[in-house]
Amino acid sequence: MKSLTIIPTYNEIDSLPTIVDRLRAAVPETDVLIVDDNSPDGTGELAEQMSSADEKIHVLHRVKKDGLGGAYIAGFTWGLGREYDTFVELDADGSHQPEQLPDLLAAINEADLVIGSRWVPGGSVVNWPLHRELISRAGSLYSRTLLGLRVRDITAGFRVFRRSTLEEIDLTSIESVGYGFQVDMTFRVARLGKTIKEVPITFVERTVGESKMSGNIVVEAVLNVTKWGLSARAKALATRARAFRR
Repeated sequence: MKSLTIIPTYNEIDSLPTIVDRLRAAVPETDVLIVDDNSPDGTGELAEQMSSADEKIHVLHRVKKDGLGGAYIAGFTWGLGREYDTFVELDADGSHQPEQLPDLLAAINEADLVIGSRWVPGGSVVNWPLHRELISRAGSLYSRTLLGLRVRDITAGFRVFRRSTLEEIDLTSIESVGYGFQVDMTFRVARLGKTIKEVPITFVERTVGESKMSGNIVVEAVLNVTKWGLSARAKALATRARAFRR
């Protein structure tokens, strides 16, 4: 299957060349789309240079920093306009190891969404501070409990989607811009009755650049998950009430 690996960037000039080189070595057949949010450090210009030197690397420029979710939606939309069968989400900071991507791509043959998971047997994190791990584990537990999902690492960002899965999702209706975007997409895929498979990965904390995680991103995710969960439960209760009256 023809794959497109989408790499969102904002001020990743130091890490981008390395991660793309590793990706091209690990999965040389995948095309690469760098989605840059007008990085002031020159990441977008560097991406253009890389694209000029390699026909499998493409660049999509956005006018401003507008969140992880917006970058991926722009990348999905770009790819859906072309003949790609699978869509990969990959961070530019090196936390997702391209060398493990073949395992995810192999699993997509039996699933509609594959998630590279830190919290299933065989998964792990390296050099993560305790508070980050607690936030991630608690976020996944809260999300899957409230939304009624069985996915262990619901906030994970190393993923592979089938084209048919994305085509059934109304991407224009997605408002999540931070890491809640990953929860949103997982919930939407599950509600479609699609198969979700988790593959263990080793997540490595970035060694260059600055993390984009912030308190606002966490708050946005919690509020959205609460809203989605309560809405889903309200709809389920309404459906049961209608059935009972019949």
